[in-house]
Amino acid sequence: MDQIKIGKFISQMRKEKGLTQKQLGEELLISDKTVSKWETGKGLPEVSLMLPLCEKLGINVNELLTGERIPDEDYKKKAEENIMNIMREKEENIKKIIIEAIVCGVTILAGCTLITVAGLAEMKAWQRVLLIVIAIIVMTGGIAVAAIEDMSAGTYECSHCGARFVPSAKSYIFGAHTITKRKLTCPKCGKRSYCKRRLTH
Repeated sequence: MDQIKIGKFISQMRKEKGLTQKQLGEELLISDKTVSKWETGKGLPEVSLMLPLCEKLGINVNELLTGERIPDEDYKKKAEENIMNIMREKEENIKKIIIEAIVCGVTILAGCTLITVAGLAEMKAWQRVLLIVIAIIVMTGGIAVAAIEDMSAGTYECSHCGARFVPSAKSYIFGAHTITKRKLTCPKCGKRSYCKRRLTH
């Protein structure tokens, strides 16, 4: 889905309704910053907000996801395109998670191997220290790359209000996690809980 196009469409429809970002945000119980984020193409509305947003703007979800008004004769075709885009997004996010797991596994294995060699092989002290430093750099770099891939793979769903969101880098890094959940603060309701990963926006 084209987030920039969708954002411009939201902005256009909001202005046609004579609403400011603040007014639209108040009607949806969100901040004007969230509306601004949508309109600048930096994020999509959470699933739980799509229907209320469409009601306020006088459009339907299909038009929202397409980023334009849809004539009746094109409605079915656009609906199919939107479904295919969602499926494509899900597949891409699964690939990102697989790449993240491979990168993380390989770099940790490489780092542990270097540390083992540094500890067991006979070498000068400076060589041992150098190997350990290289191992730490390799593992840190690999984990950072894996984290970036993981962060961009889908969204997290609040267990309290159901809102979907992409966490900030800081909250992502410091959030305790399991394989499918991460402890995060929801930007909509403000509650902190284990949020479930979703592979689509």
